[in-house]
Amino acid sequence: MKAIRFDHYGEPADVLTVTEQPVPQPGPGQVRIKIRLSPVNPSDLLYIRGHYSGVTEHFPSGAGFEGVSVVDTLGLGVEGLAVGQRVFARNSPGGNWAQYAVVPAEDAWPVPDDIPDEQIASFMINPATAILMVRHVLAVPRGDWLLQAAAGSELGRMIIRLAKHDGIKTINVVRRREAVQGLKDLGADEVIVSTDGPIDEQVRKIVGPQGVDFAIDPVAGQTGTEIFRSLSEDGRMLVYGSLTGEGIIVGDDPRLTLSGRRTLEVYWLGYWLPRLDNSGFFSPDRPAIPQLIDEIVELIRQGILNTAPGEKFGLDDIGAAVTEAETVGHSGKVFLAPNGAGH
Repeated sequence: MKAIRFDHYGEPADVLTVTEQPVPQPGPGQVRIKIRLSPVNPSDLLYIRGHYSGVTEHFPSGAGFEGVSVVDTLGLGVEGLAVGQRVFARNSPGGNWAQYAVVPAEDAWPVPDDIPDEQIASFMINPATAILMVRHVLAVPRGDWLLQAAAGSELGRMIIRLAKHDGIKTINVVRRREAVQGLKDLGADEVIVSTDGPIDEQVRKIVGPQGVDFAIDPVAGQTGTEIFRSLSEDGRMLVYGSLTGEGIIVGDDPRLTLSGRRTLEVYWLGYWLPRLDNSGFFSPDRPAIPQLIDEIVELIRQGILNTAPGEKFGLDDIGAAVTEAETVGHSGKVFLAPNGAGH
């Protein structure tokens, strides 16, 4: 079978190669899946560059943390799944950029027939992150302000729609002025352009001198620093990425370190998923992840957590796929189709 591999960290277009591998065999409690679509997510590219500390280093390594698949073979003792069943498959070590993969049976979740492949392929990383950050970790109250950077990304757009649905007001930071109107059309209350001046000054012109109580940021660097400066005295900020690869400076302004109780937290989906049952976020009556999945399915059906499908690439075009995924202004989520358009 064909599978994407890389032997060392580096720029994705340089280090990713198409290899021939034996078709993997599932062990007890595992399933082999035939991959239909797997998205090219920022988290995948962070991992390939060596910036993703949550995944254990192993080389040669596969890539691709999520995707829509069909169950191909059941390992010994697997119950609740059937050969030919369509599933969302989470591949924690990376490996869904391949024609086949083996995952633990508990990481292959059956999905409703009415949700298209493109939505199922991107089912967990972005939609679950939007729900967990906004509704559960920050628990932003209805009517309050939420500030976010990288608002034009797929996840940023989901957060705008989710906040609108939940009665939360959003201030959205973008780099390109041409992105402003599109986000307002989605339901963004305010959109500010980072090049128009310090983000914190622009934010306070909107909400007042107190700043915002809630903020999320995947950019870090100067943007993240200015997002932090936008917080109120008791404000909370989640950092869920580092698109700049730079740090956030929190101690350069004594007014922010000698008053108030501002909180800067790291959000990582891989931390929360195994802890959801004990998080208090969901009803204790049944496992939390099925409840999260039900929440995602309902919001996809309502058009709130939908992924905009972009271009599809075969494994042989992996270099073009990862380049397209990071092209400024590209349209929709880039997918790999390891077994071709007909799966």
